[in-house]
Amino acid sequence: MIRRIAPFLALAMALGALAGCSAPPAAPPPTADSASAANPVVVPAPAPPLVPTPSPTPAFDMGARSIDDPDSIWVVVDKQRPLDPQDYSPADLVDVPVAHTWDPLLRREAADAVVRMFDAAREEAGLELASNSAYRSYDTQVGVYNGDVSDFGQEHADANTARPGNSEHQTGLAVDIGAASGDCSLDVCFAATDEGQWLAENAWRFGFLLRYPADKVAVTGFAFEPWHYRYVGEDLTAELHATGVTTLEEFFGLAHAPDYP
Repeated sequence: MIRRIAPFLALAMALGALAGCSAPPAAPPPTADSASAANPVVVPAPAPPLVPTPSPTPAFDMGARSIDDPDSIWVVVDKQRPLDPQDYSPADLVDVPVAHTWDPLLRREAADAVVRMFDAAREEAGLELASNSAYRSYDTQVGVYNGDVSDFGQEHADANTARPGNSEHQTGLAVDIGAASGDCSLDVCFAATDEGQWLAENAWRFGFLLRYPADKVAVTGFAFEPWHYRYVGEDLTAELHATGVTTLEEFFGLAHAPDYP
């Protein structure tokens, strides 16, 4: 009998011991201070002020004027692109009131720009410029070209003188410029003169482009002519100056013109 009671007695004594043990005290509820310390409130930083996005600069409008119409100041004339008609003559030619060795005629807009440029050279740098050649008609160009062929041969003539109908001088927008003193006129040494250097740096301000650069013979088809300037307007020369493009063929994506077809 005692053997049967002993296990129940032992179990009862164990349960009593457990009942007499006290449970650990519960953690106090968090106070406001303790909650803030454990989980600080993050205040978002103020958003930066909105800065207006600048409007994109409009791309230069390469189609603003025609490069095919001989009446356009952007007309591109080279060995691959003759004038149409080939005997074209501008309707608005005027005398250019500047120093010259050959009475100059130019289209009115180009003539006004030449006068401004020559005046600026005098006022800004004390330099006196002169026109050595400006508009040449189709018939005049026939004589010039044939004379060069007779004197120097056709290969030399084609490298230095445009054939009739392919000459920028026939557009009334091109002018050969030199020093009034005649120093290095129509010679590559003009590039090293004060007058030649001033023109190379400043002609773009007046809408003129050095048409036949020394490093672009394979593009333009003509030998370096530091005296030959072509009027295309100040909007185009400003874009050429800003982009560093030096020929009309490259700017307008035209075929290079080293030779005649």
